[in-house]
Amino acid sequence: MVAIHSTRRRRSTRRRRGSGLVYLVHFEQPYYHARHYVGYTKDIAQRIAEHRAGHGSRLLAAVAAAGVGFDVAFTWKRASRTFERNVHRCKNTPRLCPICAGSDRRARAYTPRNPAAPEPADS
Repeated sequence: MVAIHSTRRRRSTRRRRGSGLVYLVHFEQPYYHARHYVGYTKDIAQRIAEHRAGHGSRLLAAVAAAGVGFDVAFTWKRASRTFERNVHRCKNTPRLCPICAGSDRRARAYTPRNPAAPEPADS
C-alpha cells in the first residue's frame, strides 16, 4: 500500500511574531486628502531614504515631488504585514498620530480587534 502525503504546507498553530516594523508618516501639509502614510519595512532608515528619493510608494513619491515635507511620527516594533493591513483598515490614522494628537501626548496604542469577536456587553 502506498501512502499519499499532502503537498500543502501546514500552518503553524503558534502565533507568529512579526519581524518587521510598521511606521506612520505624518505630512507637514495635507496632500489633497492624505495627511498620513502607513508602511511596513525591516530597515526603516533605508526605506525612508527611498521615500525621500521618490521611490517606493506612489503617494510618498507624489508628496516628495510636490515639496511637502514628511517625517516618521510613530513606529510599532515586531509587527507583521497583517498588523499593517489592520492599521490601514482603521481609516483613522490622525487618532494614532502623536503629532495630530498634540505634542504633549503619545499616540494611543493601537491593538487591532478581531472583527469576528462579539463586542463586550455593557453592564
